[in-house]
Amino acid sequence: MMEHLHADIRQLLHNSNRILILSHIRPDGDAVGSMLGLGLSLLELGKDVQMVLSDGVQRTFRHLTGAENILHHSSGDFDAIITLDASDPRRLGDGLEGRTPDLNIDHHVTNLNFARLNFVLPEATATAAILAEYLPVWGLPITKPVAEALLTGMVTDTIGFRTSNMNPTTLRLAATLMEAGADLPELYKRALINRSFAATRYWGLGLSDLQREGRLAWTTLTLENRKASGYTGTDDADLTNVLSGIDECDIVVLFIEQKEGTVKVSWRAQPGWDVSQIAFSFGGGGHSAAAGADIPGTLEEVRPKVLEATRQLLDTKK
Repeated sequence: MMEHLHADIRQLLHNSNRILILSHIRPDGDAVGSMLGLGLSLLELGKDVQMVLSDGVQRTFRHLTGAENILHHSSGDFDAIITLDASDPRRLGDGLEGRTPDLNIDHHVTNLNFARLNFVLPEATATAAILAEYLPVWGLPITKPVAEALLTGMVTDTIGFRTSNMNPTTLRLAATLMEAGADLPELYKRALINRSFAATRYWGLGLSDLQREGRLAWTTLTLENRKASGYTGTDDADLTNVLSGIDECDIVVLFIEQKEGTVKVSWRAQPGWDVSQIAFSFGGGGHSAAAGADIPGTLEEVRPKVLEATRQLLDTKK
């Protein structure tokens, strides 16, 4: 079965000349790294590739080769449409424009398998890790820029190889990408250590509102916080990674107010807890230890519902 799927994917990639690659809104390092990794590899084969992120590339990842070529919107017709790191077509913003993808590559357990071909490996630590392992199987090259993009995706989605789903395969793949020319210390520093002054102020405003109730903690980033800090992104500037390290808590929740009348909610959990199903119940998805959802409504409407659902999960192990 898997051999047939690999054959179909290889045929799709090699027989298509004009290819559209999409990933999710508010793209993280795995979305950007996976897109550039696959896109640059296809360009090496002489393909006409459009890489599209509705929200563009955040400053943290603009040093990667090809980042300047990522578009906000697609144009024209395509022989193949590929989605990366997105469990649900709604996560792609308006990128699909009603079209059905030809190939969906992802590692989220809540993936809806919405494409003609679906290559979803929930056991993988990152979509970039899937590509690092299988691009050669599909007959695609891993050049130095491809390796740099994929290693960035792996580093960010595992928070520096320290998430609970880490495995030996990921470390072996990282070593292979380093052998292809990727500078792990430099990519790690740019992805996880370096922060702009505005992002750091944004963190401070969120941390000043941090609240705790037993084994649950939460905080909020408002539109006013974003304006006051000068932070220009629509994400959390990776504040969730800071919150996930709170020793006294099993689950942390971050609420990020959005301009379009929705609230982006991010859950992080310690091993043994599964927050993906809470996220799924609110129209989102993700992993057992890290999940998210975009929920319509104001902070005052969304926050109590989410906290109550999270409390109910925590109550199951009292």
